[in-house]
Amino acid sequence: MNRLALVLGLVLLAGCATVKSSRVRPDYETVDKTQVKRLVVVTQPLPEGKQDVGELWSLIARRYVNQNRDFIAKTSLAIAGAPEDTAQKGLCVEGIEGVLRLSPDVKRTGNGVEAAVKAQLLRCRDGQEVWAAEAAGSWPSEDERYKELTVQYTGELGAEVAPYVGPTFRLLSATLDTLPRPTLSEADVEEKIELGE
Repeated sequence: MNRLALVLGLVLLAGCATVKSSRVRPDYETVDKTQVKRLVVVTQPLPEGKQDVGELWSLIARRYVNQNRDFIAKTSLAIAGAPEDTAQKGLCVEGIEGVLRLSPDVKRTGNGVEAAVKAQLLRCRDGQEVWAAEAAGSWPSEDERYKELTVQYTGELGAEVAPYVGPTFRLLSATLDTLPRPTLSEADVEEKIELGE
Protein backbone atom coordinates (compact mmCIF):
# COMPACT_ATOMS: atom_id res chain seq x y z
CA MET A 1 0.00 0.00 0.00
CA ASN A 2 2.90 2.37 0.75
CA ARG A 3 4.31 1.76 -2.73
CA LEU A 4 0.96 2.62 -4.29
CA ALA A 5 0.74 5.84 -2.28
CA LEU A 6 4.29 6.70 -3.31
CA VAL A 7 3.55 6.09 -6.98
CA LEU A 8 0.32 8.09 -6.87
CA GLY A 9 2.15 10.96 -5.18
CA LEU A 10 4.86 10.86 -7.81
CA VAL A 11 2.26 10.88 -10.58
CA LEU A 12 1.22 14.33 -9.46
CA LEU A 13 4.81 15.51 -9.73
CA ALA A 14 5.48 13.92 -13.10
CA GLY A 15 3.71 16.29 -15.43
CA CYS A 16 6.80 18.15 -16.67
CA ALA A 17 7.36 16.05 -19.78
CA THR A 18 6.17 17.58 -23.00
CA VAL A 19 3.66 15.30 -24.69
CA LYS A 20 3.96 16.40 -28.29
CA SER A 21 1.14 14.26 -29.66
CA SER A 22 -1.35 11.61 -28.65
CA ARG A 23 -4.04 9.79 -30.58
CA VAL A 24 -6.58 7.03 -29.99
CA ARG A 25 -8.46 5.06 -32.66
CA PRO A 26 -11.83 6.67 -33.36
CA ASP A 27 -13.58 3.32 -32.79
CA TYR A 28 -11.82 2.65 -29.45
CA GLU A 29 -14.98 2.95 -27.34
CA THR A 30 -16.89 0.38 -29.41
CA VAL A 31 -14.07 -2.00 -30.37
CA ASP A 32 -10.89 -2.05 -28.27
CA LYS A 33 -12.12 -0.80 -24.89
CA THR A 34 -13.33 -4.30 -23.96
CA GLN A 35 -10.95 -6.35 -26.13
CA VAL A 36 -7.41 -5.00 -25.65
CA LYS A 37 -6.66 -5.25 -21.93
CA ARG A 38 -3.87 -7.83 -21.47
CA LEU A 39 -0.54 -6.45 -22.61
CA VAL A 40 3.12 -7.15 -23.03
CA VAL A 41 5.34 -4.06 -22.64
CA VAL A 42 8.37 -3.89 -24.94
CA THR A 43 11.18 -1.34 -25.01
CA GLN A 44 13.10 -1.45 -28.30
CA PRO A 45 15.73 -0.33 -29.15
CA LEU A 46 17.57 -0.29 -25.84
CA PRO A 47 18.10 3.20 -24.35
CA GLU A 48 21.77 4.09 -24.94
CA GLY A 49 22.25 0.42 -25.89
CA LYS A 50 21.95 -0.66 -22.23
CA GLN A 51 19.91 -3.78 -21.42
CA ASP A 52 19.34 -2.82 -17.78
CA VAL A 53 18.04 0.64 -18.74
CA GLY A 54 15.70 -0.97 -21.29
CA GLU A 55 14.41 -3.27 -18.56
CA LEU A 56 13.91 -0.22 -16.34
CA TRP A 57 11.79 1.47 -19.03
CA SER A 58 9.62 -1.60 -19.55
CA LEU A 59 9.22 -2.29 -15.84
CA ILE A 60 8.23 1.30 -15.03
CA ALA A 61 5.74 1.28 -17.91
CA ARG A 62 4.28 -2.11 -16.95
CA ARG A 63 3.72 -1.06 -13.35
CA TYR A 64 2.37 2.34 -14.35
CA VAL A 65 -0.29 1.01 -16.73
CA ASN A 66 -1.28 -1.65 -14.20
CA GLN A 67 -1.66 0.88 -11.38
CA ASN A 68 -2.96 3.92 -13.25
CA ARG A 69 -4.57 2.95 -16.55
CA ASP A 70 -6.52 -0.26 -15.73
CA PHE A 71 -4.62 -2.50 -18.14
CA ILE A 72 -3.37 -5.95 -17.19
CA ALA A 73 0.26 -5.71 -18.28
CA LYS A 74 1.50 -9.25 -17.76
CA THR A 75 5.12 -9.10 -18.87
CA SER A 76 7.80 -6.63 -19.83
CA LEU A 77 10.74 -7.03 -22.20
CA ALA A 78 13.71 -5.01 -23.41
CA ILE A 79 15.04 -5.96 -26.84
CA ALA A 80 18.17 -4.75 -28.66
CA GLY A 81 18.07 -3.50 -32.25
CA ALA A 82 15.27 -2.16 -34.38
CA PRO A 83 11.92 -3.99 -34.41
CA GLU A 84 11.91 -6.64 -37.15
CA ASP A 85 8.45 -8.01 -36.42
CA THR A 86 6.32 -4.96 -37.15
CA ALA A 87 3.14 -7.07 -36.99
CA GLN A 88 4.05 -7.98 -33.36
CA LYS A 89 3.09 -11.63 -33.89
CA GLY A 90 6.16 -12.91 -32.03
CA LEU A 91 5.05 -11.00 -28.92
CA CYS A 92 1.37 -11.90 -29.14
CA VAL A 93 1.41 -15.20 -27.29
CA GLU A 94 -1.66 -16.79 -25.73
CA GLY A 95 -3.30 -14.52 -23.18
CA ILE A 96 -1.85 -11.30 -24.66
CA GLU A 97 -4.22 -8.96 -26.53
CA GLY A 98 -1.93 -6.00 -27.16
CA VAL A 99 1.66 -4.83 -27.33
CA LEU A 100 2.68 -1.58 -25.64
CA ARG A 101 5.82 -0.64 -27.59
CA LEU A 102 8.22 2.03 -26.33
CA SER A 103 10.86 3.38 -28.71
CA PRO A 104 13.20 5.54 -26.61
CA ASP A 105 15.88 8.05 -27.51
CA VAL A 106 17.97 8.66 -24.39
CA LYS A 107 21.14 10.63 -23.75
CA ARG A 108 22.99 11.37 -20.50
CA THR A 109 23.91 15.04 -20.29
CA GLY A 110 26.02 16.28 -17.40
CA ASN A 111 23.96 15.66 -14.26
CA GLY A 112 20.80 14.72 -16.09
CA VAL A 113 19.07 12.86 -18.87
CA GLU A 114 17.48 14.03 -22.10
CA ALA A 115 14.87 11.56 -23.26
CA ALA A 116 12.19 11.17 -25.89
CA VAL A 117 9.78 8.35 -26.55
CA LYS A 118 7.52 7.18 -29.33
CA ALA A 119 4.92 4.89 -27.80
CA GLN A 120 2.28 2.71 -29.44
CA LEU A 121 -0.37 0.27 -28.30
CA LEU A 122 -0.91 -2.32 -31.03
CA ARG A 123 -3.64 -4.92 -30.88
CA CYS A 124 -2.58 -8.50 -31.40
CA ARG A 125 -5.37 -9.79 -33.60
CA ASP A 126 -4.43 -7.62 -36.60
CA GLY A 127 -1.43 -5.46 -35.59
CA GLN A 128 -3.48 -2.25 -35.85
CA GLU A 129 -2.57 0.78 -33.77
CA VAL A 130 -4.98 1.48 -30.91
CA TRP A 131 -3.11 4.43 -29.35
CA ALA A 132 0.12 6.34 -29.97
CA ALA A 133 1.97 9.21 -28.32
CA GLU A 134 5.26 11.09 -28.52
CA ALA A 135 6.89 12.99 -25.68
CA ALA A 136 10.26 14.40 -24.68
CA GLY A 137 11.97 16.23 -21.86
CA SER A 138 15.16 16.85 -19.92
CA TRP A 139 15.57 16.27 -16.18
CA PRO A 140 18.25 16.07 -13.49
CA SER A 141 19.19 12.53 -12.49
CA GLU A 142 19.05 13.33 -8.78
CA ASP A 143 15.72 14.54 -7.47
CA GLU A 144 14.58 14.16 -3.86
CA ARG A 145 11.04 13.39 -5.03
CA TYR A 146 12.27 10.21 -6.75
CA LYS A 147 14.77 9.06 -4.14
CA GLU A 148 12.68 6.13 -2.84
CA LEU A 149 11.72 5.08 -6.35
CA THR A 150 15.40 5.12 -7.33
CA VAL A 151 16.27 2.92 -4.34
CA GLN A 152 13.51 0.50 -5.33
CA TYR A 153 14.58 0.15 -8.97
CA THR A 154 18.32 0.04 -8.28
CA GLY A 155 17.59 -2.73 -5.77
CA GLU A 156 15.84 -4.68 -8.51
CA LEU A 157 17.99 -3.85 -11.55
CA GLY A 158 21.36 -2.64 -10.25
CA ALA A 159 23.10 0.65 -9.50
CA GLU A 160 23.67 1.39 -13.22
CA VAL A 161 20.01 2.42 -13.64
CA ALA A 162 20.09 5.04 -10.85
CA PRO A 163 20.64 8.13 -13.07
CA TYR A 164 17.74 7.08 -15.31
CA VAL A 165 14.99 6.30 -12.78
CA GLY A 166 13.56 9.78 -12.11
CA PRO A 167 13.78 11.04 -15.71
CA THR A 168 12.32 7.79 -17.10
CA PHE A 169 9.42 7.84 -14.63
CA ARG A 170 8.64 11.46 -15.41
CA LEU A 171 8.66 10.92 -19.17
CA LEU A 172 6.72 7.66 -19.17
CA SER A 173 4.07 8.71 -16.65
CA ALA A 174 3.21 11.82 -18.67
CA THR A 175 3.14 9.79 -21.88
CA LEU A 176 1.14 6.87 -20.51
CA ASP A 177 -1.40 9.20 -18.90
CA THR A 178 -2.70 9.78 -22.44
CA LEU A 179 -3.62 6.09 -22.82
CA PRO A 180 -7.34 5.33 -22.86
CA ARG A 181 -8.84 3.20 -20.08
CA PRO A 182 -10.15 -0.27 -20.91
CA THR A 183 -13.30 -1.68 -19.33
CA LEU A 184 -12.58 -4.56 -16.97
CA SER A 185 -15.00 -7.33 -16.07
CA GLU A 186 -15.15 -8.75 -12.54
CA ALA A 187 -12.92 -11.62 -13.69
CA ASP A 188 -10.44 -9.10 -15.12
CA VAL A 189 -10.35 -7.21 -11.82
CA GLU A 190 -9.63 -10.44 -9.95
CA GLU A 191 -6.86 -11.28 -12.43
CA LYS A 192 -5.41 -7.81 -11.93
CA ILE A 193 -5.46 -8.22 -8.14
CA GLU A 194 -3.66 -11.57 -8.46
CA LEU A 195 -1.00 -9.85 -10.57
CA GLY A 196 -0.14 -7.86 -7.45
CA GLU A 197 1.03 -4.62 -9.03
